[in-house]
Amino acid sequence: MSEKIETTRKIEILVDADACPKVIKEILFRVAKRLSIKTTLFANHGMSIPPSPFIKFVQVPGGFDVVDKKIVDLILPHDLVITADIPLAAAVIEKDAFALNPRGTFYTKENIAQRLSLRNFMEEMRSTGQLTGGGPPPLNNKDQQAFANALDSFLGKHFRL
Repeated sequence: MSEKIETTRKIEILVDADACPKVIKEILFRVAKRLSIKTTLFANHGMSIPPSPFIKFVQVPGGFDVVDKKIVDLILPHDLVITADIPLAAAVIEKDAFALNPRGTFYTKENIAQRLSLRNFMEEMRSTGQLTGGGPPPLNNKDQQAFANALDSFLGKHFRL
């Protein structure tokens, strides 16, 4: 009689790094080093990362949603994606993974449809000229703390050392 051996894989953090604020990346770098957790940043432009066997950078070709597609191709259930991109977050959730935005809010099965609908509505308003202006306000200290707290809480629940 053979005994089934279960192997466990540590979760990984994948970062949609093109628009990820520098301060959020710095938080992620510290966490990766402290917990020895594999963290991979994806962008279509070069960026510097600190030397660490746990931090990796992947540059993808330019183009519409190339970074998003790469992340979705590589993500496994229970991994964590850091992104402000709502369509990417929806794809991540469909793959039974987790999505956290840089302001410390998780996208979930319960809230993603509403967020996607609002995002599409706002994009339509901008494209017809009915809405002008930039995106969300810059990250502030409260947002940074909310992100750090949400990340810490998530890792406390889901990360196996």
